[in-house]
Amino acid sequence: MRRLHGGGPERNQWLRQTMYEQVDRYFRNLPAEKSRALEISGRFYGNHSWAHYESWHYPDFDLCRPGETEQTFDVVICDQVLEHVVDPCIAARTLFDLCAGGGHAVVAVPFLVRIHAAPGDYWRFTPDGLRVLLERAGFEVPAIESWGNRRAVRANFLVWARTPRFGADVNEPAFPLNVWTIARKPAGGDGS
Repeated sequence: MRRLHGGGPERNQWLRQTMYEQVDRYFRNLPAEKSRALEISGRFYGNHSWAHYESWHYPDFDLCRPGETEQTFDVVICDQVLEHVVDPCIAARTLFDLCAGGGHAVVAVPFLVRIHAAPGDYWRFTPDGLRVLLERAGFEVPAIESWGNRRAVRANFLVWARTPRFGADVNEPAFPLNVWTIARKPAGGDGS
């Protein structure tokens, strides 16, 4: 999996596998060879056949203090980042501004996971909370996905559990470990 898609040991984490399968399927159906992609604070998706790919990292790039940039991207990927920013509303608006009209933002966040400072850890997002955050930034959010179950929550108390534990891959919507969406910036609109 790492050879195909890049990234590190996070790709093997039980709590992220369903999300990675869905997002990878989306990228395979996208005309990636015609798309400009930006990944925020990660390198999990750089090995797709993008026309252009960049990865911007904190502290050189701060979603809450982005500075001036004229660049926009067809796909902006923000995977497990928003819980670490001090102002997720500003960060979501920055994601919106980085998307080209008609472009997409892939946003994934944790919910029922332990604190993991990098450098800080400030927020958790329910599916409804992620929808509200992104819609208020101007995105269209057709669907919110989540995955988790009681066994996975317990397994992740002390370590980032590898997958699957004892074949327990059932999804219990009341116990989401991971929440994600592929939001869309309206074509031609600035969201104002």
